[in-house]
Amino acid sequence: MSIRFFVTGGTFDKEYNELTGELFFKETHLPEMLARSRSSLDITVRTLMMIDSLLMTDEDRELIAHQCRSAAEDKIVITHGTDTMAVTARVLSEKVKNKTIVLTGAMIPYKFGSSDGFFNLGNALAFVQTLPHGVYVVMNGRAFNSGNVRKNKQTGVFEEGGS
Repeated sequence: MSIRFFVTGGTFDKEYNELTGELFFKETHLPEMLARSRSSLDITVRTLMMIDSLLMTDEDRELIAHQCRSAAEDKIVITHGTDTMAVTARVLSEKVKNKTIVLTGAMIPYKFGSSDGFFNLGNALAFVQTLPHGVYVVMNGRAFNSGNVRKNKQTGVFEEGGS
């Protein structure tokens, strides 16, 4: 079983500039995370973009959908910023069929050490292998259907419901 990863950025891959106090993108941390987790899965990683999801455009989402449709694999994990993850999931559910697609991310950057990204990555890998075809958001140990998920900005967790 082969799994395709598409990287789009988000807090998952942000780093901290100690001089300015700003968060920024350099490279994806995904290969390091997979190596640290000692994953033996057949995984291919491709970076599509490294942006904050609040800056994601309709054109960016169309690129993600195109890449998902074109991928030989039918199991796809997308690392994505949490602010608009549910939006992208809904778009993909309309535009991509006959694949299992899982979007995941982090509330705290991986490089911070206290990140939830490692946990979410492990869950995404498990869910993409076991869920039927469809589009899902996997956060906080749960898998949500693309049409029934939202980020609760008061609690910082994902929950069932529309946006």
